[in-house]
Amino acid sequence: MKALVLEEYMKLVYKDVPDPVPGPDEVLIQVKAVGICGSDVYGMDGSTGRRIPPLIMGHEASGIILQKGAEITGWDTGDRVTFDSTIYRLDDWYTRRGMYNLSDGRQVLGVSTPEFRRDGAYAEMVSVPAHILYRIPENVGFSRAAMVEPAAVALHALSLTPVNENDHVLVIGAGTIGLCLVQLLKIKGHTKIIVTDIDQGRLEMALNLGACHVFIPAGTKPDAFVMEMTDTRGVDAVIEAVGIPSTISLGINNLRRGGTLTLLGNLIPEVEIPLQKVVAGQIRLQGSYAIAGEYPEVLDMLSSGVLKIDALLSAEVPLSEGAAWFHRLYHKENGLIKVILKP
Repeated sequence: MKALVLEEYMKLVYKDVPDPVPGPDEVLIQVKAVGICGSDVYGMDGSTGRRIPPLIMGHEASGIILQKGAEITGWDTGDRVTFDSTIYRLDDWYTRRGMYNLSDGRQVLGVSTPEFRRDGAYAEMVSVPAHILYRIPENVGFSRAAMVEPAAVALHALSLTPVNENDHVLVIGAGTIGLCLVQLLKIKGHTKIIVTDIDQGRLEMALNLGACHVFIPAGTKPDAFVMEMTDTRGVDAVIEAVGIPSTISLGINNLRRGGTLTLLGNLIPEVEIPLQKVVAGQIRLQGSYAIAGEYPEVLDMLSSGVLKIDALLSAEVPLSEGAAWFHRLYHKENGLIKVILKP
C-alpha cells in the first residue's frame, strides 16, 4: 500500500510500505479520510518528542472495514467506521473505571515514543482493535467523521472543567480544538466565551461560531480587556489548547482566584509556572488527555447538525500531496485550519 512516512524529522515521503496485518481482535480499514493534526505538524520537527521516525503518523480518520479478525463480532466488511486514537486494553484497571485514556500500556495511533510505536492512518489502510470502532451515521460523510477525534478531545477537556453557564470561560488557541471548544461551550448553554489567538482570521471565525469576545495577546500580564469584562476578577475557567510557556502564563494571569486552568495543549515537554501565584490564588491546574468515551456524543452532534464542523475544513487533498500541505501548516499559512488527506 501507499503511505505518507515520516522518514526523518522534517522529511515526509509518500511511498510503498507493507500492508498492515490485523490480529484476531483487530479490523483492517480502508482509510477514506484522515485529518492533519497540529500534534503531527509539530511532531514532524521532533519538538514534541512523540513522533520518532520512521513512522506513519495520523490518528484522526475514518474509512471502511476491509477485513476482520477471527474474534470479531458485531462488525462486518463494508461497515463505515471511525475510531478512537487511543489503543487500550479492556481489562485494564483504568479502563474498568471509565478512564481508558490513562490505561497502563496504552498506545496512541500514529505516535512513536521510547515506550511504544504504533503506525497510524496516513496510509491507504490501517489496522486497529475492534473495541475502539464507532459506526458513522448515514448522513455523516468520511471527512466530517475524521473530525470526530479532535472534537471529542475538546469535549473531554470541557467535561473535566468545572464551569457554570454564567461563568466566563477563556479559550486559548483558536485552532481546530479551540474552535470546537467554542462551539461545544455554546451548545451546552455558555454565553460568556472569550477566545485569544495570534491569528485575526481565526479569531473572526471564533466570533462566528459563538465567542462573545476575542483578543490578540499583547504580553504576559492580565489583559485589561478581560479584567474589565470580569469586574477585575479574571475568568472563572481557562482551557489552554496550545501548550507553550507564554500561553500557559497567559491563562494563569487571566484566571480569577479559585479558578481552574485545564491544560490541553502539549507542544513541548516542560514549562515553568508561577508557583506562588498558583498557590496563593488557590488555582486549580489540571491536565486533559485525549478522549474517554466522548465519541458517541460528538457523532450525535454531527448527525443532528448542531456541531458545525464543516466551517473548520480548509482543504481536502490527495494523500500523495500530504508532505506539501504539512509544510504549509507548519509555516502557518493564513486561512488554513484543518486539512483532510484522501488516500
